[in-house]
Amino acid sequence: QVQLVESGGGSVQPGGSLNLSCVASGLHRGTIGWFRQGPGKEREGVGCISSADVSVFEDSFEGRFTISKDHVKDTVYLQMNSLKPEDTGVYYCAAPRKFYQYCPLVIPQYDYWGQGIQVTVSS
Repeated sequence: QVQLVESGGGSVQPGGSLNLSCVASGLHRGTIGWFRQGPGKEREGVGCISSADVSVFEDSFEGRFTISKDHVKDTVYLQMNSLKPEDTGVYYCAAPRKFYQYCPLVIPQYDYWGQGIQVTVSS
């Protein structure tokens, strides 16, 4: 059975950092995506990492966020630096049913979702 579990969220001041973890089980090696949903906003893509460990981000996150993968632990990390209040929201990791060599960042292409974890950026 496919399961995705996020951890590492919390509250941080503007300019601070957080490192989110996503433990993925029951998946054949493939794409993992990160998404978020801010207060009163629609869920949006943050970034994703492919089976070849190549990551892609939306423009608003480029240069501040990085994604890495531990193949032994089946864990994907989202390192978030220089956090801003507008980064506040619930963050989700997700996986598609299909195996992709490259990673998409479109919600309908993801079939399995974690429960989400809160990230709050405020002074």
